[in-house]
Amino acid sequence: MPVTLSGGCLCGAIRFTAQRPTPAHTCSCAICQKHTGGQTLTWIEFAAEDVCWTGEGGAPATYRSSETSCRAFCPRCGSSLGAIDDEPRIALLTGVIDQPGAADLQPVSHSFTDGKPDWWRKLCS
Repeated sequence: MPVTLSGGCLCGAIRFTAQRPTPAHTCSCAICQKHTGGQTLTWIEFAAEDVCWTGEGGAPATYRSSETSCRAFCPRCGSSLGAIDDEPRIALLTGVIDQPGAADLQPVSHSFTDGKPDWWRKLCS
């Protein structure tokens, strides 16, 4: 049986369950930074068919952030939830997942390392 992760936004209107994640990764690109307000974030991706929006708010609102992806957020509380790609893939921020200790949330790679601030490079070296 596949691992099922659940989670949602700050106010609880947007909730989800998701199965069959790909390995998590971190990112420090400018789009991710602006989307979340964090300098580095951690994503975990799923095939769109493996994500079910279960909360009263249905699917999150989206904002087209690039040619291939939309950023997802709760229209009620503003929580960043992830990205809904055109592939179709859904990348969820690991901070919105209810099981923060899940082994699947440990990142295996980092994208856009040049976007990491110098203090973070020193801390993690």
